[in-house]
Amino acid sequence: MPKVHTKYICQQCGGQYPSEYGRCPGCSAWNSLVETIDRPASSRNGSMRVDPNSSPVPLHSVENVEHRRMRLPLEEFNRVLGGGIVPGSVVLLGGEPGIGKSTLLLQISNMVADSAGTVLYVTGEESAHQVKLRADRLGDVSSELYILADTDVDTIAEHTIRMGPSLLVVDSIQTMRSPELDSAAGSVGQIRESTAKLTRLAKGEGTATFLVGHVTKEGSIAGPKVLEHMVDTVLYLEGDQFRAYRLLRGVKNRFGATNEVGVFDMQERGLEEVENPSAHFLSDRESRTSGSVVTVTLEGSRPLLVELQALVTPTHFGLPRRTTTGIDLNRLVLLTAVLSKRANVSLGSQDIFVNVVGGMRLTEPASDLAACLAIVSGLLDIPVQDFAAIGEIGLGGEVRSVNHVRQRVSEARKLGFERCIVPKRNLRDLDDSARMQAIGVSSIGEAMFVAGCVRV
Repeated sequence: MPKVHTKYICQQCGGQYPSEYGRCPGCSAWNSLVETIDRPASSRNGSMRVDPNSSPVPLHSVENVEHRRMRLPLEEFNRVLGGGIVPGSVVLLGGEPGIGKSTLLLQISNMVADSAGTVLYVTGEESAHQVKLRADRLGDVSSELYILADTDVDTIAEHTIRMGPSLLVVDSIQTMRSPELDSAAGSVGQIRESTAKLTRLAKGEGTATFLVGHVTKEGSIAGPKVLEHMVDTVLYLEGDQFRAYRLLRGVKNRFGATNEVGVFDMQERGLEEVENPSAHFLSDRESRTSGSVVTVTLEGSRPLLVELQALVTPTHFGLPRRTTTGIDLNRLVLLTAVLSKRANVSLGSQDIFVNVVGGMRLTEPASDLAACLAIVSGLLDIPVQDFAAIGEIGLGGEVRSVNHVRQRVSEARKLGFERCIVPKRNLRDLDDSARMQAIGVSSIGEAMFVAGCVRV
């Protein structure tokens, strides 16, 4: 293969240089030069060359991808993808080290090999023997599942074109490299060029492709941000590696809804889907414990019941502590300020610890009301009555309306909660049967009285 020329482009000022510098000569930015293939000027600035096989077609005549999806016997996975794997799609899966990314994709590969044909699993971090040990632990290995231990994207492309697999798995994209670039694997240029080649391969051959992506210490996919724009779907596998539950969250999906969540349980034989996540999250809950309140959060289109626990104790230091697990710390500080100012709850000399049970992370404000009630319940050591609390708290102490309250109340009723505390304005969104079990409140003080979190 003839050697191509490369150049280095500064990501700050756009300057182009023939060799790499630690500091850009143009703008003096450090470590901003990225290796890029120097393509001939005719291909960049010359006349456009039209592919003779490419021509416009009427949009209504384009084949619908829905009936071509590969559905797997793992419904939680199908849910997150929007109904199954789309041929020719490129999916990027990220997650913390040891969370189970390789385990999940090896399970998926085996399922596809059993149902849809040949699967090529490319490993750049482990040997074939290491992958075989994991596969034996997961169960029987399909005869249509092939493994390739290589990091050269051109070699991977040659094998993919020759074999024509239904699914290609690359673990991981940070270990892949293109021989056209001199930089090391994992650099910005290598990740971008390798992803571009694998994406063109997937679209040209109609091969569904899964890429494993490493994450930084901040939790985002390592490499250039454009990596997430180049793929069709971005999934994150979340959860504590010391706990059993794993959440597969879709943050981008060109073939389905975003923010869908699949819940899995890590077992000895791999990840098993959890059919009723709410029941699992509440399985160990003690209903008459102070500081414990249940809320209904919405993950994509799925309502989930989760338990919030709050522990409030007198501080032994000059500055009280605020510690959270599963909710934003700044949100907790805001809610404690609202409780102190609007509900006359004295928290200035109290340490507050708030935890979301089961490893869930709550980001929507509909859990504000449950967090406030848990804090007051923990402070007064008074158990909250068996309610599910739903609502956003405003700075004035008002309980503001939330979306999809009908689905939330219905999910709470399925799990045995006969009463729900909801914003008063949301009562009009409920049907007659749901309205009978919902109690509308307009302020945090009223919610505290309804929940029994007051001393008489």
